[in-house]
Formats: sequence, C-alpha cells, structure tokens
Amino acid sequence: MAESLPLSGADIASLALFLIVWIVHSMAADGRLFSRVSLSRAMNRQREEWMRMMARRELRMIDTSIMIGLQQGTAFFASSSLIALGGCFALLGSRDVVHSVLVQLPFVTEPPPGVFELKVVGLAVLLAYAFFKFGWSYRLFNYCSILIGAVPLPHDAASSGTATEIAAWRAARMNVLAGRHFNAGLRAIFFSIAYLGWFVGPLALAVSTLLLFGVLVRRQFFSEARHAAIRASTGQGGPGNGVSMRPENQ
Repeated sequence: MAESLPLSGADIASLALFLIVWIVHSMAADGRLFSRVSLSRAMNRQREEWMRMMARRELRMIDTSIMIGLQQGTAFFASSSLIALGGCFALLGSRDVVHSVLVQLPFVTEPPPGVFELKVVGLAVLLAYAFFKFGWSYRLFNYCSILIGAVPLPHDAASSGTATEIAAWRAARMNVLAGRHFNAGLRAIFFSIAYLGWFVGPLALAVSTLLLFGVLVRRQFFSEARHAAIRASTGQGGPGNGVSMRPENQ
C-alpha cells in the first residue's frame, strides 16, 4: 500500500507532524490538555458575562448591533474561504505554470507525478473544512439572536429569576458554540498558510507548521489580549477567569 503512494517518507512524516500539531493546538485552546486558561476560553466567559448583562437591559439595541457585527465577520471569512476554494481548482488547471515557478526556487526538487495535484487537493480540503465551520458558525449566531430575543425583559410579566437565568444561559451557550466553530474555521485558515510550505518541500512544511504553532500558542496563552480578557479593572480577575454561568438547575 505504501509503495503505491506517490509521497516520500519525509512527506508523510511532515504531514503527520502538521496534523498532530493542529490537533494538539485545538485541544489546548479548548482546555482539554492544560489547566492554563487560553484566550478562547477566557472569551467564552466574557460571552457569558455579556448575556448576563443583556438580560438586565431594557433596551437591547447594543446586543443586536454586536450580533450583526459577529455575523458579518463570519460571513466575510466564509465567502473568503469559498473564493480560495475556487482558486484551488483554478490552480489545478495552471499546474504547469505554477510547477515551473516552484522548481526554480532553492531547495525545491522535482516532485513525482501526481504529488502536486495531491497537495492542491489537500489545500482544497482545508479550505472546504473552514467554509463549513464558518457557515455553521453563521447559522449558530442567527440562532443566538433568536435566543436573545426570547430572553424576558426585566420587570416583564413573564420574567422571573429562574426563567431569565435559563434563557440567558441558553443564549450564552449558543454564542459560545458559534464562537467555537468560528475559531475552528479560523484555525483552519491559519494552518492552510502553514500548509503552503509543503509546495516547497516536506522540510518547509515542518518548519512553517512549527512556526505557526509557536505564534498561535503565544497568542492563546501568553499574549496581552489574553491578559486583557482575564484581568478585571480591580486586578482580581474578571469573568474570564473560568467561572461558568450555568444555572443551578441545569
């Protein structure tokens, strides 16, 4: 079976490293590997705090404006992924032109027949994955908007402490899920940039993957953005410190 593959051992090893780094980073960002709070987890807590504040407001134009902004950003990345996916198919039709440019670069060797097409198909798979993640995230943000509208207004006849708390928690949960899928799509876009190193060679793929991993780890666990999401104005730690808003009866 291995002999039928057009990839070399170095290609397979670098591709395995690429996939392992992607999985490790995804699990670490979601809090399944380390106890240290990541930027994504801290922002999930801020999303919950946002829903708490939303439930207390009589007028919620601010919340609907924020939701519109989130949806527009998600739609932009979804359409960009779709355009890039179309570019991959155009790249297959321009194989000879692209190949003639690549082989003139330093440290680039002549790939076996079919390897270039296989790499382009792999890039298309990454972009398709990103598109579906962004598309689902856009829909979840729509659902979140509906759930926000279902949260009882303060002092309303249908409002009670438990009912409002549960409704706000549902909206927060949907918002967190939408953000999680958006982050997964964005992560796929980032890793597709590292994937481009494979067109140069397996070593370039390994180097670009490790460099990207270092950048993403710093942003998630050691950046100023993470500190801003976690610290409160008092310096005691704010809603991003890992405290969930799940209702007691859920």
